[in-house]
Amino acid sequence: MGDEARSEVPLAVLQDRPASTATSPAPPPADPGSETGQQQKEVAQIQNPASAAAASTTTAPTMGECSTEYRGLPDGAAPASLRKVSIVPLVFLIFYEVSGGPFGIEDSVGAAGPLLAIAGFLVLPIIWSIPEALITAELGTMFPENGGYVVWVSAALGPYWGFQQGWMKWLSGVIDNALYPVLFLDYLKSAVPALGGGPPRAFAVLGLTAVLTLLNYRGLTVVGWVAICLGVFSVLPFFVMGLISLPKLRPARWLVVDLHNVDWNLYLNTLFWNLNYWDSISTLSGEVDNPGKTLPKALLYAVIFVVVGYLYPLLAGTGAVPLDRLNWSDGYFADLAKLLGGAWLMWWVQAAAALSNMGMFVAEMSSDSYQLLGMAERGMLPAFFARRSRHGTPLVGILFSASGVLLLSSMSFQEIVAAENFLYCFGMLLEFAAFVLLRVRRPDAPRPYRVPLGTAGCVAMLVPPTALIVVVLALSTLKVALVSLGAVAVGLVLQPLLGIIEKKGWLRFAVNEDLPDIGVGVGHHAPASAADDEPPAP
Repeated sequence: MGDEARSEVPLAVLQDRPASTATSPAPPPADPGSETGQQQKEVAQIQNPASAAAASTTTAPTMGECSTEYRGLPDGAAPASLRKVSIVPLVFLIFYEVSGGPFGIEDSVGAAGPLLAIAGFLVLPIIWSIPEALITAELGTMFPENGGYVVWVSAALGPYWGFQQGWMKWLSGVIDNALYPVLFLDYLKSAVPALGGGPPRAFAVLGLTAVLTLLNYRGLTVVGWVAICLGVFSVLPFFVMGLISLPKLRPARWLVVDLHNVDWNLYLNTLFWNLNYWDSISTLSGEVDNPGKTLPKALLYAVIFVVVGYLYPLLAGTGAVPLDRLNWSDGYFADLAKLLGGAWLMWWVQAAAALSNMGMFVAEMSSDSYQLLGMAERGMLPAFFARRSRHGTPLVGILFSASGVLLLSSMSFQEIVAAENFLYCFGMLLEFAAFVLLRVRRPDAPRPYRVPLGTAGCVAMLVPPTALIVVVLALSTLKVALVSLGAVAVGLVLQPLLGIIEKKGWLRFAVNEDLPDIGVGVGHHAPASAADDEPPAP
């Protein structure tokens, strides 16, 4: 299924240019349309990137044309706000797409005790987070465009499976995002009991979603700096709590374990939920300043930030207070803060938890909406998904993602976590396959960052995370499995249906001609014209 449409990245796009070209003498003028003229333009691009970039705004490159590096959208083809996200906002965007702080890790202690919880947040980053971050760094810099993992899978397995990847990852992200307004209100309902249910809660979810959606509409730079401010505010109370706990620490409490009383399903789902989604940042690669260098560094700093951000409060809480596993559930860090520092620290932790959910919401929505934009630029979704607002943001993608959040916000916490993990696992299996296949089929393709392992080493690196995926899927309940598989089945039918819609001319599809041709569209599309890129009226 999808084999007939399978296509590979043209060698002309991915082939390295010999280094000697950069120092060759300037050739005599030639006709720009001739083969010699084209070669001169490529040499000039190496010798003087600034002038070459200026020329690219007036002469559209041919799809599949030989290039010294990956060709993304030229600066003149989109609003000036694009490709402006620097490393610090990017680190915090990754932080919020993956973690947002230690809120929600309490269940790992309740399910398995301190020793297994601490060991889990030490071992799982090695088994899962680091391999996923490494794959994201290599493929995200190899294909620095907003399609992210959709383009990776499309280049390796063809457009059919690329679309399935996009569908499962987008749906998983929207399901995940539906959790954050609910959690935000759960932290506030103790102070405002009316938010516990009924019409007041429904209106609060709607209003909160609208405000956070507006932040995404205003631009990714705004979202990045909001993430920084919220991140600092969310982390500081745990730093203070750790300092206060130092005189009360009893290291022996960290070693408590009862293997006969472990809820393995809750334990693994809690660990997995708090340590995945490293690849989400790939759908923002087209918005990053110098992604070849910035993205790998940001991922490295974010991995350290996230792991320390989990272990530090976990060691403080389990070591300073006598263990009662029944108390270790969502929100228990606020109670610990009160025991260790008083009511003022409890209120700070609760405020940090509430605002952290806002940070995770805006980061996840950015990833989801830019993914839809990237898929539309590849002709995999109708062309209107590629429209940008006057702020350079994917307006249609934002509206679709917000609508999905509102539809799914009535699900319970446990159902949301289990369902998103199930869909996410399927998507990661496709990513692993794409990573290995691109190493085999295109070993010499330009990779600004390359995982320092050979193909056999990469396969070995993926064995433990693949085994973890199998375990997570096996532990899913029948209800979650059936609902998730039903969602997967929708994607299997939706891609051929979009092909029929395009063939009938009911909706327009277009591949952005400024992107390298890797043949990932739904069908045969006309190139996107300049008029298609004009943003709608605000």
